Amino acid sequence: MTESQHEDLDFRALMDDVQPLRSGTDRADPGRPRTDPSEAQLARRQSAEAEDETHWGLSDDFVDLVPPFDPLEWRRDGIQRGVVERLRHGGYPAQASLHLLRRPLEECRRALPVFVREARESDLRSVLIVHGRGREIDSAANVLRSYLAKWLAALEEVQAYTSAGQGDGGIGATWVMLRKSERARAANRERQQKRRG
Repeated sequence: MTESQHEDLDFRALMDDVQPLRSGTDRADPGRPRTDPSEAQLARRQSAEAEDETHWGLSDDFVDLVPPFDPLEWRRDGIQRGVVERLRHGGYPAQASLHLLRRPLEECRRALPVFVREARESDLRSVLIVHGRGREIDSAANVLRSYLAKWLAALEEVQAYTSAGQGDGGIGATWVMLRKSERARAANRERQQKRRG
């Protein structure tokens, strides 16, 4: 007997008592569909919603480190370059400031969006964030500073940001220009209407 004939006999012996499935019973029964989420699903959903509220969608995932002596600068489309330059040179007064020096990254991630939203709700337009930087010329990149660059661009209230001038903290601080609140826009429209007469 050849090897293939031997394998064929072994296969038949193994399959001898196997019965074919009847038509219609050849699928697994998944049970009836679940209409309400389980307690575990509800707990996960509640946890995710609480985290979103706390962090406002700011990620602490991988970030490209900004070299220690590179200035930060970003602006949304439609914001003129002159506005950013004026912001950098302190042309807009600091209406509020947030000090993040020596604070853990997670604490900064929670504090930043709350500060920005409260500032905008209070009709503030220019705020200063003090985050620090390395003191030595060969210092490693400041991780918080790198995350700030990512987080500020992700917040819809932020129109532009730039590293501060030497008199305001230099590379260790960042000026932030916020969008006008609806209340401030309405007041601005009203002033323009009065001028036109």
